[in-house]
Amino acid sequence: MAAEPLRRAFFARDVVDVARDLIGRTLHRDSVVLRVTETEAYKWPPDTACHAKAGRTPRTEPLFGPPGRAYVYLCYGIHNLLNLVTGDDGQAQAVLIRACEPVGGLDVVAQRRGGRRGPASLDGPGKVGQALGLDTTWSNHDVTAPSGLEVGPGTPPQGLLAGPRIGIDYALPEHRDLPWRFAEADSRWVGHRKSLRPLGAAVTMPA
Repeated sequence: MAAEPLRRAFFARDVVDVARDLIGRTLHRDSVVLRVTETEAYKWPPDTACHAKAGRTPRTEPLFGPPGRAYVYLCYGIHNLLNLVTGDDGQAQAVLIRACEPVGGLDVVAQRRGGRRGPASLDGPGKVGQALGLDTTWSNHDVTAPSGLEVGPGTPPQGLLAGPRIGIDYALPEHRDLPWRFAEADSRWVGHRKSLRPLGAAVTMPA
């Protein structure tokens, strides 16, 4: 790890603010360094797209904090998805890492991704989890300590895009439409760009 991890105070804020501020930060796992280019925010209550709507279970327990922890879950029995827990301890907020650009350990990333390189190799959260070599044993891992998976300062984006989150058809319409997906405006390492727009005013949860 080349840089000091971000401190817990960075994550101990509202999930929407953290989701925006994570764009440009770096994920470090051994020799692999990924720069975050796309995120999604999830917050319970009342966001029905958030896993916490099912309550505290062995799977979702890390989602309730403390902030600065990883929440890694298995999607469709195949993909390990990395989320970073935010807010106050006991709340249920997390940022899903949707897409990244590799900046270190490129050969390792390509090997883990079956030889694939280029933007399409890391434009989805399952691809990011695979590139980092993660599984659910990393859930509840402290990413603010130098202990195998950390979040570094990175470099800030020149501009941001925002749009609706992806793959949450099960959520209520007012939550499906929230523009809580954020991406770097000028990066090729972003997926589903057609539904993104330049970021305007801050977005809050409807009452």
